[in-house]
Amino acid sequence: MRIRLIVVALLLQISSVAQAEVYEKTLGNGLKVIVKEDHRAPVLVQQVWYHTGSMDEKTGTTGVAHVLEHMMFKGTRKVPAGQFSKIIAAAGGRENAFTSYDHTAYFQQLHKSKLALAMELESDRMHNLQMAEKEFNKEIKVVMEERRWRTDDDPHSLMYEKLMATAFSEHPYHHPVIGWMIDIQNMTAADALNWYKSWYAPNNATLVIAGDVKASEVFALAQRYYGGIPAVKLPQRKAVGEAAQLGIQRIVVKAPAELPYLIMAYHAPTLRDAEKDWKPYALEMLAGVLDGNSSARLNKALVRDQQVAMDVGTGYDSVARGPGMFVLEGTPREGKSVGDVESAIREQLALLVRDGVNADELQRVKAQVMAGEVYKRDSVFYQAMQIGQMESDGLSYKDIPVMLQKLQAVTAQQVQDVAREIFNDDQLTVATLDPQPLSDKPRHTGGASHVH
Repeated sequence: MRIRLIVVALLLQISSVAQAEVYEKTLGNGLKVIVKEDHRAPVLVQQVWYHTGSMDEKTGTTGVAHVLEHMMFKGTRKVPAGQFSKIIAAAGGRENAFTSYDHTAYFQQLHKSKLALAMELESDRMHNLQMAEKEFNKEIKVVMEERRWRTDDDPHSLMYEKLMATAFSEHPYHHPVIGWMIDIQNMTAADALNWYKSWYAPNNATLVIAGDVKASEVFALAQRYYGGIPAVKLPQRKAVGEAAQLGIQRIVVKAPAELPYLIMAYHAPTLRDAEKDWKPYALEMLAGVLDGNSSARLNKALVRDQQVAMDVGTGYDSVARGPGMFVLEGTPREGKSVGDVESAIREQLALLVRDGVNADELQRVKAQVMAGEVYKRDSVFYQAMQIGQMESDGLSYKDIPVMLQKLQAVTAQQVQDVAREIFNDDQLTVATLDPQPLSDKPRHTGGASHVH
């Protein structure tokens, strides 16, 4: 009973925050501006989300969305190459960008007095980017090196790339966000410029401002800096999908590594209608039951009790423009094999499908999910991220409180039903890492953020 009361209290707290001061306005050129007022600290974040990512690329130019993200820091007529980041740093802020399958986003975090500066810089590169051949030729080498150390030299990343290319034979999620090396090697400045001219427009973007701001002032500044940028005719987006898989698929990846590794990925739905859908919410709860904390099922059974795995995990994202994957992964303990780990995972999935989850287990997961949401909302940056992702991936920020209520409403029967439907070998792709001897050359190390 106590856990249930905690969940209700957290839900009420989240709902009040979610419905706090959020304002929106669409400028005449199609740019949607969303403002989340949060006056707890004198800071703000500006994020521009372009509704385009690697899933919009064509074969032969994979990776162009990510290459353009790098080039966006290489200068306009007003702001020469390298100056954007220096100006933000001099103003006491930080900035970066990221590309995904579904979208590309640029952000700055600054003192609240610097909003006009951030808008001036970001709006300038929305339509005045200079694609200098010399800068492009330098940056494409940086991207190649990034691909080497982030994917080619990282066995788990390489495995995941091969798994996605196997699980998706038709949908553009087949291609890695960073692109295939052959396409990066053959890319030209004209490819990146064409991408920029096709997709980078106010009518294909959402501007999110969160922090210690007043919406009326933000809208006035947005009109001043972004309002004059012309809309463009966007390329026609054709419907893309993935046909039903016709049986289990298995791949082995040989790469230098210390330990073998297993990934099991099942095709799964993503959220299309926040109000009517139920499976994505049940899948989020299912992920929590299997791998939400140290006492979750997989960790308890495989790591602590059976000692067949050193570590195990699950992954599932309910929000995406394309289809989803429910992923389970693990590293065998010394003396055990990936086959042992797969068998042990399958045993736990079969138990869940047969016996379901009990009410207390589900309430614990709900409390954990809700608490996680409350903690995330302490961050102005996360609040903006959540709004931007929802708007870029075909949903609305207005769905956020609905989604939290729907998560809270998931039943044990729904978790069991979705498990029975998803854990089907006909929609499973299994990747195993066959570790090869490590070379003596030093390994690259680095974080996920780009250095521009």
